[in-house]
Amino acid sequence: MLNDRKFKILQAIVNDYIETAEPVGSRTIAKKYGLGVSSATIRNEMSDLEDLGLISQLHSSSGRVPSAKGYRFFVDSMMQRRALAPDESLFLQRMIIENIFQAEYMMQETAKALSRLTNYPAIVSEPHMKKTAIKHVQLVPLDEKALLLVLVTDTKTVKNQVVNLSAAPGYETLTSLSAHLNRHLAGLSIREIDRERIDKMLAEFGENAHVLMPILGIIADMIQAEDDVRVYTSGVKNILAFPEFSDKATAEKIFHALEDRASLFEILGTPYAEATGIQVIIGEENALDLLKSCSLIKANYTIDNQGTGCIALIGPMRMDYAQAVSVLSGVLTNIRHVIDALGLRSNGGTD
Repeated sequence: MLNDRKFKILQAIVNDYIETAEPVGSRTIAKKYGLGVSSATIRNEMSDLEDLGLISQLHSSSGRVPSAKGYRFFVDSMMQRRALAPDESLFLQRMIIENIFQAEYMMQETAKALSRLTNYPAIVSEPHMKKTAIKHVQLVPLDEKALLLVLVTDTKTVKNQVVNLSAAPGYETLTSLSAHLNRHLAGLSIREIDRERIDKMLAEFGENAHVLMPILGIIADMIQAEDDVRVYTSGVKNILAFPEFSDKATAEKIFHALEDRASLFEILGTPYAEATGIQVIIGEENALDLLKSCSLIKANYTIDNQGTGCIALIGPMRMDYAQAVSVLSGVLTNIRHVIDALGLRSNGGTD
C-alpha cells in the first residue's frame, strides 16, 4: 500500500514518462505537479518507490522511469479512463454509417480507426465462427465431361464450382448421387467425414465412384475457405515512432510478427476464449518472447453467441494506457451497435 504522497509521485512519474520518454527527476515533479513538498522529500519518496520495485533508475545521475511492476500498479489502481473526444466519436460514427451493411469490411476499417486514433499498431480478427457444416449438396449436369457442384452451408452461404471429369453422369444419375451425398453429409463438418462414411458412399456410387473423391475434395476446399478467419492490421509502421524500437533488429522482429498470420493468431490468442473485458498485458506478462518489451491491450467480441473475434493494440510499455483503453472501449461499443443493427446478438467485451 502506498501513502498519498507516494501514490501521487508514482502517478506523476508514469504520466510524465509516457508523455516525454525521458527519465523523470525530482525537480521536474516539484515544478510540474505542485505537490507542496521539496525536491529532497520527493527524492526520498522516489527511493522508497524504487525499493518497492515500482520505478527504476537507468543511471545514478538520471531520473526514474516506471518498471513493468509500476505500470501494472498504474493500470490496476491509478488509471482513469476518459470519454472519447467529440471528434473521435464522430469519426467512429461515420465509419459505422459507411460500413453498416458490410460487416466483413467493417473489421478492416476498425483496424484503421484504432490505429488512427491511438497511433499504435492495431490488429483485428473477423469472428471465428463454429465449424461450418454442410446443409445441402446438388450435382447439376453441364456437358459430357463436366458437372456443377452447388454447396449450401449452415451459415446460409451458397457456393458452386465446375467439376471436370473424364466422363460426367447424366441428369438422373446425378440426382441419385446428390441424394446419396445429402443422406451421408448433411449436418456434418469436414472433420466429421471419416473413412467409414466415405467407404459407404463409394459403395453406393458404384460405377460412378470416380466422381466422389473429386467432389469431396472440392467440398473440403469450399468449407475451408468458409472457415478461414481473416486478420487485419493497420499502422504497423507506427512502431518506428517510438524510441524503444529504434534498434533495427527489434523493430524487424515486430514487423515480421505483424505480417505473419500464425504470429498474429499467437498474439491474439486462439482458439478464442469467451469475451472477458479489456485485457492489459505488460512486458514479461506476454507469452511471446518478442512482445516482452511491449504492452498488448486486447479484447474479444462475440457475434450471435457463436463467433468470437479479437481486437488488439501493440505498443511499448510506455503506452498511453488510459487513452488506448478508452479508444478500444469506444470501438467495441460501436462494433456492438453495428451488430445490433444487423439483428445479431453480441457481447462487446467491454469491462
